[in-house]
Amino acid sequence: MTEQPLTATARADALDTSVPHSARLWNYLLGGKDNFAADRQAAEQVLAFLPELGQSARFNRQFLGRAVRHLAGDAGVRQFLDIGTGLPTANNTHEVAQATAPESHIVYVDNDPMVLVHARALLTSSPEGATDYIEADLRDPELILAGARRTLDFDQPIAVMLLGVVNFVVDDEEAIRVVRRLVDAVPAGSYLVLSHPTREVNPEAVDRALAMWNEGGAAQMAVRTPAAIGRYFEGLELLEPGLVTCSRWRPDGNDTTPTSEYCAVGRKRG
Repeated sequence: MTEQPLTATARADALDTSVPHSARLWNYLLGGKDNFAADRQAAEQVLAFLPELGQSARFNRQFLGRAVRHLAGDAGVRQFLDIGTGLPTANNTHEVAQATAPESHIVYVDNDPMVLVHARALLTSSPEGATDYIEADLRDPELILAGARRTLDFDQPIAVMLLGVVNFVVDDEEAIRVVRRLVDAVPAGSYLVLSHPTREVNPEAVDRALAMWNEGGAAQMAVRTPAAIGRYFEGLELLEPGLVTCSRWRPDGNDTTPTSEYCAVGRKRG
């Protein structure tokens, strides 16, 4: 287990409980208790427009589990860089990966001070593997990459995981640049695992929920078309079934009801 000093106390002043945060809202939707009144209120307001949001959160989490199991199993990946990880809950990336390959190394990244407070729950590695946590924003890939090198070997394949986080980079070209910088930094044989909200399933409800969220003082968010999401995978080999609603990526007997969250897994060619 790789454990760096945490500065939760020093960062407590940055924890503004009056403004909803996506990590805490997602925690509420998944049935967690690490959230505040502002997060619960925002979630309930969005659910009024978009009742599927709770289901979408669960489907996104199930996609994470299926993707990590495949990569740690059939694909033989032993390193995961999970950016925008959110608050610890059941089936965290290191738990799923190390259940298949105990020697796996995982680095978590998030910018919510509350995630930092709970980060030790993400650092419970198997004896054979390692975990680390970086407090950083997706918009600062250089900081992320520098911190990740403490734990990950950038000469070996790495799965870069961006689940429900690129949508908080609202400028399209900036989002493309950030994702490409991360993909460019990892070697051939690495993977990009990404999910992102779209308007494909329930456009009117998504538009209303998005407007409410963006007017509420929280971090601005964007939804994108499947074509726009596909740009993040340019130059990569998409694994079957390609870019699909999260519930339909290798469902393995799970509920396949369409959801507004789309996802894909792409492999960096040699």
